[in-house]
Amino acid sequence: MKSVRRAAALKVFWQTMRGSRAAGAPTAGARLGAVPRMVAQGMRGTYPHLDRGRILVALLGLVYVLSPVDAIPEIIVPILGFGDDAVVAAFVFGSLLSEADAFLEWEAEKSRTVAGQVIG
Repeated sequence: MKSVRRAAALKVFWQTMRGSRAAGAPTAGARLGAVPRMVAQGMRGTYPHLDRGRILVALLGLVYVLSPVDAIPEIIVPILGFGDDAVVAAFVFGSLLSEADAFLEWEAEKSRTVAGQVIG
């Protein structure tokens, strides 16, 4: 079960990074630059696709990666110890960058919308 989740996390990360090379897709730098705005608007509730629960999960993932306490210590099992951190980091960053794509589309659509007028 864990290997399936790991594979899914790595697949999301890989697709996100490959997607940045597609024609017309935002660059990885644009996605990274959008993350702080996306999180801020998610916390305020103005971006409807990112709730506080998902932000909390991402923060917990970052804390896990940066924390000296580990589920699989690097000293005991070096390869697996770094592997679990890499999987969590790939999942967190892949999820954030993937959601940043949707956020950039939402932001562009929002900027095209004029309040009080129907555009047809």
